[in-house]
Amino acid sequence: MTTTTATSTTPDELLGYISPDQLRTAVKHGDIRTVLLVVPDMLGRLKGKRAAGLALFERLDEGNGIRVGEACSYILATNADMEPPDGFGLTSWDDGFRDMVINADWDSLRVLPYMPGTALIHCDAVDYDGAPIEVASRQMLRRQLERLDALGFEARVGWESEFVLYSGDRPVVDRNIDYDLDHPPRLTDFLSHLEDALPEAGVPVEAFKTEGAPGQVEATFPKCDVITACDRYTVFKHIVKHLSRRHGLSATFMAAPATGLTSGLHLNLSLWQEGRPIFALSSPRSLPTEIMGHSIAGLVAAVPHLMPLFAGNANAYKRYAIPRNFTPRFMDWGPDNRGCAIRVAGHGPSSRLEIRLAGADANPYLVAAASLAAIAQGLTEKLTPPPPCLGDAYAADSFEPLPGDLSEALKAFRFGNVARDLLSTPVVTHYGRAAQVEIDEQRREVTDVERRRFHLA
Repeated sequence: MTTTTATSTTPDELLGYISPDQLRTAVKHGDIRTVLLVVPDMLGRLKGKRAAGLALFERLDEGNGIRVGEACSYILATNADMEPPDGFGLTSWDDGFRDMVINADWDSLRVLPYMPGTALIHCDAVDYDGAPIEVASRQMLRRQLERLDALGFEARVGWESEFVLYSGDRPVVDRNIDYDLDHPPRLTDFLSHLEDALPEAGVPVEAFKTEGAPGQVEATFPKCDVITACDRYTVFKHIVKHLSRRHGLSATFMAAPATGLTSGLHLNLSLWQEGRPIFALSSPRSLPTEIMGHSIAGLVAAVPHLMPLFAGNANAYKRYAIPRNFTPRFMDWGPDNRGCAIRVAGHGPSSRLEIRLAGADANPYLVAAASLAAIAQGLTEKLTPPPPCLGDAYAADSFEPLPGDLSEALKAFRFGNVARDLLSTPVVTHYGRAAQVEIDEQRREVTDVERRRFHLA
């Protein structure tokens, strides 16, 4: 999808999505000097290069129009600190950490008005023969979208994300201001700046609200096609982090940034067929449609085997350990129930499944790919969902509990057949290794909690 909001190349009119021709003209006129060539890493963070605009077009004029550069393939095989662990098949010391090609997805081209003279384009990682790299998260998502398309459906999604703002080492607000509209000036100034910057960068947001945890903010995004939604979320995180620093603040998307505090990334998903929504219900408490029921059943059956794609680090599992904190504890579903892993929400054309498993730090492409893989299985096998949770979701022990930690999640992911059947053996091997790297790091790291509790023992 490309939405062009500019018809000329004056700086004031270059907003949101632009075309390659508009970019070329803007580069020639000096209105855009730098193009960020970005590839999502395993954590969903934008990694890449700052390309000089003129040099980029000189390169494209000599090539095929999409091959915009090369990058070390270790971008797709590192830990959170960008260290290159051993054990990945994609790249290693054995092959000298070879390069990969990055191809521009021109539909994602946008300007970043909060960074004057700068545009950004999402890129896909491919081998030199042009074959997509299977473990790249954007490619994983495309594969599941193709599978869904073969079944005759398209998906539309919208994210809800939470993050926490800090001033120094303290939250910018020190109390519960859930749904509050009387914010302190510093928070109001930041939110106003953010609300201006996001649509100008092609990232529309439906609403912001402050949450129950001190300093916590939630953003709700409108539904659109899945790739665009994931691209927008990665740019959103980039903007939040960039602007928070400008305001002397810092933002964290950690799943559990403090004891008892959690930040989620909820995936609101609906299926469409021939331009009409398949999930349409008169109310969220109506019986699911047949297609919705198969989708729910697929999620309930498969997601427990795919959890490292929803929660890929040790911290993420601390979300599930807190009772009655609007974070699921079981792989359950229920009508308009915010304690469930899958909430049936909305009515009419807005009817949707709200998949509430991921923390805010999750890679959105992986979350969407895993969810669609599970749904496709439910549709293909015409699975029937278990009875819904109609009461306290934290007492719904008839459903499978979510993994207690990453080690438990990794066993189901790596040693069962479900993840391999739905995602492929190379994907399971790659992301299984990433999870093991996180587990090994956690096991040897001495934490502040240990020092506080045991230093006098």
